[in-house]
Amino acid sequence: MKINYPAVVASAVAYWVLGALWYSPLLFSRPFIALKGWTPEQLAAIQARSHAGEIGLALVSSLVLAYVLAHFVKFTGAETARSGMLTGFWLWLGFVLTTNLETVIFEGRPVGLYLINNGYHLVGLLGIGALLAVWRRREARVPAYQS
Repeated sequence: MKINYPAVVASAVAYWVLGALWYSPLLFSRPFIALKGWTPEQLAAIQARSHAGEIGLALVSSLVLAYVLAHFVKFTGAETARSGMLTGFWLWLGFVLTTNLETVIFEGRPVGLYLINNGYHLVGLLGIGALLAVWRRREARVPAYQS
């Protein structure tokens, strides 16, 4: 099976950018910070540090996620935005939502934090699934995968 790497890279970058937007002041940074319980001093110390390594690791993680999702898009035969989104949804429901629930159950993390974090993954997986299902190579006009 061949993977359309430009589609994977574009999907990964989109997911990564979504994360930056999701946790920005435009969307959920304020409730996220409140739910984490960070004091102004802790927040200032966090903001003063370099996060280059964490940001780079997040990009690598997004690349792995998009690459694996491309395989699932192939396995499910998704070739429309809707079917790609369904693939992303089922993976989110079965693997992301369920495994992250343990952070609430056993670690005592706030439910709101769980919802913010998993909302990001839901929106991201829906988008990646749709993009991978409909992206066609210019020369072949095939999905983001090839048999």
